Amino acid sequence: MTNKNEKQVAEKIKSYYSEKSTEKTKLDELKELDKKVKNPAKVVAYTYGSIGTLVLGTGMSLAMKIIGASVAALMPIGIVIGLIGIGMVSSAYPMFHAILSKRKAKYSKEIIAKSNELLND
Repeated sequence: MTNKNEKQVAEKIKSYYSEKSTEKTKLDELKELDKKVKNPAKVVAYTYGSIGTLVLGTGMSLAMKIIGASVAALMPIGIVIGLIGIGMVSSAYPMFHAILSKRKAKYSKEIIAKSNELLND
């Protein structure tokens, strides 16, 4: 290893063990704002889509008589429950975009201002 490479490795290790600055930079603030916009939409969409998947699976299990095989009337109920699950899963993506667009509108001025500060420095 050359002397230059040794110094780079030593600096990398030193920076790993040195205490991080608790001071927030403009870029950190911009990243936090970006997370404020995206994370709620992701959480709602993933949660709603996952619940819809479970509803769809329950309906499918009822329709295929995996659950309640001895009761004949459960097949039509399973089909209805499965269709509800399909509707939930299908609406998760549009729900994500609706929430995301509302949050973009709410925070766009602040994000653009911070971005312009960073780009003009």
